[in-house]
Amino acid sequence: MTKSLTRATLEKMGFDASNCPIRDVMDKLSGKWSVLLLLELSDEAKRFGALRRAIPDISQRMLTQTLRDLERDGFISRTVFPTKPPSVEYALTELGHSLMPLIVSIVRWADQHHRVIKQARTTFDEAA
Repeated sequence: MTKSLTRATLEKMGFDASNCPIRDVMDKLSGKWSVLLLLELSDEAKRFGALRRAIPDISQRMLTQTLRDLERDGFISRTVFPTKPPSVEYALTELGHSLMPLIVSIVRWADQHHRVIKQARTTFDEAA
């Protein structure tokens, strides 16, 4: 069983609405594309085009922005190679790799419970 983190516990730890690491970190990771991109980079570095092909429903603009956000937060690195035209490769950083066991756990949990969640949605929608 995990230890409960109540609001009072978080406040004792010095967290408040303006200084909340949970909000700060989860804000970027909870985006629609962040986890998918981190999973794509979990085994090896990839170029922009390979990421775009791996997640075909992401727009080029959103892919660029999400990669920038993940790089800014230190989860991925961006390496530019001096080719013509220049090629760019993205890879997980040490911080990104440290996050992967948690992401894999969440992915497994979602897979195991997806059917139950879909049924709960159907039941709720039918009652509404």
